[in-house]
Amino acid sequence: MKYYAAMYPGFRYRRIHVYLEREGMTLGWDRMLRLWQLAKLQVPKKRPRKRIAASRPRPLPAAGPNAVWAYDFVFDGCANGQGLKCLMVTDEWTHEALEIHVQGSIRSKRVIDVLARLVSQHGAPRYLRSDNGPEFVSRAVLKWLQGAGIETAYIEPGKPWQNGTAESLNGKFRDECLSMEWFRNRTEAKVMIETWRRHYNEDRPHSSLGYRTPDTGHRSSSRMSTTIRSNNS
Repeated sequence: MKYYAAMYPGFRYRRIHVYLEREGMTLGWDRMLRLWQLAKLQVPKKRPRKRIAASRPRPLPAAGPNAVWAYDFVFDGCANGQGLKCLMVTDEWTHEALEIHVQGSIRSKRVIDVLARLVSQHGAPRYLRSDNGPEFVSRAVLKWLQGAGIETAYIEPGKPWQNGTAESLNGKFRDECLSMEWFRNRTEAKVMIETWRRHYNEDRPHSSLGYRTPDTGHRSSSRMSTTIRSNNS
């Protein structure tokens, strides 16, 4: 427990429990919590956030993998003074971080290049959710989306909860990567951020996915879709 708590200082005992299970160590939740508290590995609780009423559903919710992608920007900096602008793209159903594209500046043409590459790899989503930032509403981006057959799903101003999956990824990325690492330059940042993205998709347990990884959930969804298509045939 101390090893994993040191490796992932932001994780609480439930996620560490998943790592122990992967190594064949079976502990009940109650015993795990007692040992966690005995070792004084508690993580300070965050100030509770204001909850959004359940009667206010997210517009156009994802109904399966590759149905709705969400994208947003996160900003940071390096020790040498170089700025970091990170384009975050995630699948709302699988929670997979499809891309974290790192540059000093990202304009609409670069956004199109990233999206085109992702579409060639994963296929086109039906909707792309974002705020009304200038990079997302430019004529070039809108024209490309129309040509690719992708509809936009903009969130309302002042309501970031409508882009909750992207906001969740942004928060985890900042807490578990940007706030924990020290980047000497942008090149080093790109390497370390890509390493974190792979860890997020392939290794990190997600409570919203039943403590599975997005990569595991994506494979399960794909097998289910294949089974359904075969049965219908």
